[in-house]
Amino acid sequence: MEHKNEKAVIEAILFTMGEAVEISKLSEVLELDLRKTKKILQEMEEEYEKEDRGIMLTRFDDAVQLCTKPQMYEDLIKIAKSPRKITLTDTVIETLSIIAYKQPVTRQDVERIRGVSCDHAINKLLEYDLIKELGRLDAPGRPLLFGTTEQFLRSFGVKSLEELPEMNPIQLEEFKQQAEEEIQLKLNM
Repeated sequence: MEHKNEKAVIEAILFTMGEAVEISKLSEVLELDLRKTKKILQEMEEEYEKEDRGIMLTRFDDAVQLCTKPQMYEDLIKIAKSPRKITLTDTVIETLSIIAYKQPVTRQDVERIRGVSCDHAINKLLEYDLIKELGRLDAPGRPLLFGTTEQFLRSFGVKSLEELPEMNPIQLEEFKQQAEEEIQLKLNM
């Protein structure tokens, strides 16, 4: 490996791991002896210190870690404290509504109601912590059951699921009819 590339490999490993990595492990990856690896780490430590960088190399007994320089903490707090804006598409909202009103519900149940695949929507809802896995249905294939989270209640300003608005029976029938029409269109394709 070229010397500059070795630094890039170390940096990539430390950044990705986000925690201290044993120097001996870095030596193994780089296929270098421990002394040479320590020399490269020393050079990197000096470069981070010299340059006006936001990170530094921190040494522990026999390990190293990429860390934020203490003088950056105040700026980090500003970004860490700002709430992450979640944007829900119509598809994701539709999927969330079905889960909220029908829970516990399987992915297949949601897809049957919507008439289309909902993998992306369910993955987004899990990522946003608006739904969670509640267990598995006692049926062939043991499909996952989904339900809403406490974060869902907080996000929508309700204390319990009982506070969710009632579904309008006419609107419910319209939804069912739309889903059936979508299925028929797909079958006729």
